[in-house]
Order: sequence, then structure tokens, then C-alpha cells
Amino acid sequence: MRYLFVVILMVLGSMTSAMAQVSVGIGFSMPGVSIGINLPAYPDLVRVPGYPVYYAPQIDSNYFFYDGMYWVYQSDNWYASSWYNGPWGLVAPEVVPVFILRIPVSYYRVPPVYFRGWRPDAPPRWGDHWGHNWNQRRSGWDRWDRRSAPAPAPLPTYQRRYYGDRYPHADQQPSLQGQNYRYRPRDPVVRQHSREPDTQHRPVPTPYVQQGDASSPPIPQPRRQSQADAQRAPAPSTHVQQGDASSPPPPSPDVRQPSVQGRQKDRDKRDERGKDRDHERGEERGKANR
Repeated sequence: MRYLFVVILMVLGSMTSAMAQVSVGIGFSMPGVSIGINLPAYPDLVRVPGYPVYYAPQIDSNYFFYDGMYWVYQSDNWYASSWYNGPWGLVAPEVVPVFILRIPVSYYRVPPVYFRGWRPDAPPRWGDHWGHNWNQRRSGWDRWDRRSAPAPAPLPTYQRRYYGDRYPHADQQPSLQGQNYRYRPRDPVVRQHSREPDTQHRPVPTPYVQQGDASSPPIPQPRRQSQADAQRAPAPSTHVQQGDASSPPPPSPDVRQPSVQGRQKDRDKRDERGKDRDHERGEERGKANR
């Protein structure tokens, strides 16, 4: 009974250790996951001859660098990160970059069991491992002209300054990467992943307003009328044009003014009436004298 209890403890202990070592994670679909890699310092990376890829010969892991990112193959999964110690993100087999798939078997420091018997100078037989559907989707991944291989991306050696307690948190890494590493990825999968942190930390754009130089006077802005100003403002009145004091008042529209000919006729009539009165007076004086 005691022996059985000891065996159970040993099994549980080994399971816990295995879970701690196999706890996986990196950047694409599962950001922030741990894959058990905890490097004390920036690793030594050596280029794979003829490939735009680096590998870490002193790390007991299938650890690579390609197109500005770190890549790890562990527990039958690919992971990627923009920093050498993670956090990592899981990368689906359908989108793993072709130059990662083409790394020869001999550069895998911890090759899985199914790599045995495969040519060390050739890439793994991913089509045999991941099946017919994957092979159809990624047809031609293992056929390429080595003379047309792109140049490798520069190593982000600035990360050597960050290790141990100085290693930045995930929310600090995009800012440090943008300040110290100007390389822009060529691979579409890597470009998509490298844009994700930028969108989270990118400042909200503000509308552009054209400004004058310092010597030019400020442009006057129209003053908005407040409610109190509107109440104090006098009511608008109808404007009537007034003449000066010496000018006669304008004629009323209802009174008709006589014309020049009418005024002449009036004067003639008055003259005739005056002549008639003089004639009558002369006759009356003649009668009186007789």
C-alpha cells in the first residue's frame, strides 16, 4: 500500500513537471502564452547558410529568427514572438512562412521523433506529417530557387540590454521595438502580426488645422451671440429716409398737385373777374354823376 502511494506521488510529480515544461504559447492566435522558454540573456544566433534564417545552436530548443521575429517549434506547434523571450503566439500550420518550413532537419536542436530517417540537409516532410489537405493548400512550399533567396533581416541586438528583471512587459515591447528596430517585414504573415501591437498603441489622429506663422496676426473669429446679448440688443426698426429742415415735406400720395397749365388758367380767371369788377364800378360812378 505504501509502495502504491509512493508510485502515485511520483506519477503526479512527473505530470506536473511535464505540464510546466509543455505549457505553450506565443503570439498570433494565443498571445501571451508561455512555452517554457526562459532565456537568461539574449541568445547567440547563427545564420543558416543559404537561408534568410538564423538558429540558436546553444539553446536546447528548435529556436530560429526570421524576418524580424523569433520562431520556435515545440510540441508539434509553431510559435512566434517579436522579443527573444516572448510572450509567444501560436501560428497555424497553414500560415507558417515558407522559409521557416524550408529549414533543414539538421538545424533542429531538439527534433521530434518523426524526424528520424529524414534527410538532414532537406526540410522536414511537412506534407507527410500534416496530411494531404495541408499539402494541397501549401503546394510548392519545398520548390524554390536558392539563388533568389532574400537577404536575412537584421538582428534586433538592442534587446541585449533587456534581460532578467529588466526584460520589458508585453505592453512595453511595441514601443521599444518601434524606437530601436526600423526593419519592416517582407513576409505577409509576419507583417500582419507586427501590425497588431501598433494598432493597440497608436494614438488617435486629430484633424489637421492649418496655422499661420508666428509673425502673422491671428485670424479673427466670428463672435457667437449669447442669449443675454440677444435680449439686450434693440429691436430692428424700419428705416425711413428723412430730408433736411429746409426742404419741403414730400407730397402725400393721396393729394394731387396742379399742373402748370392749370395754374395759368386760374390766374386768367382771376384777372377777368378783376376786370369785370372794375367795369361795374365805373358804370356805377357814371350814373351817380348824371
